[in-house]
Amino acid sequence: MRVSIDSSVCIGSGMCALTAPSVFDQDDEGYGTVRPGRADGAGDPLVKEAVRACPVQAVRLDED
Repeated sequence: MRVSIDSSVCIGSGMCALTAPSVFDQDDEGYGTVRPGRADGAGDPLVKEAVRACPVQAVRLDED
């Protein structure tokens, strides 16, 4: 599993960071980011919920 955020789509709602804070964070401008070393989702069960919670579908999950 690989998680990413499409920065061209993200509006900075923060739902990813609120839903799965061990995987997602927000940058200084409020846009979602994947924490360093966490692009694999590290088995966090909340990653899929964060994908669903994003209001603009900027959070992507590619399952291997």
